[in-house]
Amino acid sequence: MSNIQKVLLTGKSRTTSADGGVLAGKHDGNLNIDLSAPRIPAAPAYAFEAIQPHPTAEQLFAGAWSACYIAALGVVAKEKKVTLPADTAVDIEVDLGLGGSAYFIQARLSLVVPGLDHALATEIAHAADAICPYSKATRGNIDVVLTVVTA
Repeated sequence: MSNIQKVLLTGKSRTTSADGGVLAGKHDGNLNIDLSAPRIPAAPAYAFEAIQPHPTAEQLFAGAWSACYIAALGVVAKEKKVTLPADTAVDIEVDLGLGGSAYFIQARLSLVVPGLDHALATEIAHAADAICPYSKATRGNIDVVLTVVTA
């Protein structure tokens, strides 16, 4: 689908069930963050050499998706009357890459639920993926690999 032949950068995020879902904020609750384009050798026109590095779109997307997905996970677990382990986490990596001369993204989503039965964890992971708006938005549009880690 994405045809990525060369990964240029990866935005990573880890969200835990204890996280409040706030990336950064001011006293009025608005997000206040400086952004920059990634420094990609193949696209020097988009590199901002004079500023400090800030989150890339891939990092922000991974963060927003992981917060949304872990919320969906909580909904599914509650419906199934399953208590998730305290150290439940969602790791998402979003790659920006090249396929020929075209840019694409792809993602890896990993649900970490130590001690939970693997079959049950997998069922919950896929049910959360089915209701998460970010997962819905990417389905059929980019390559996404979903894994479950219970050990």
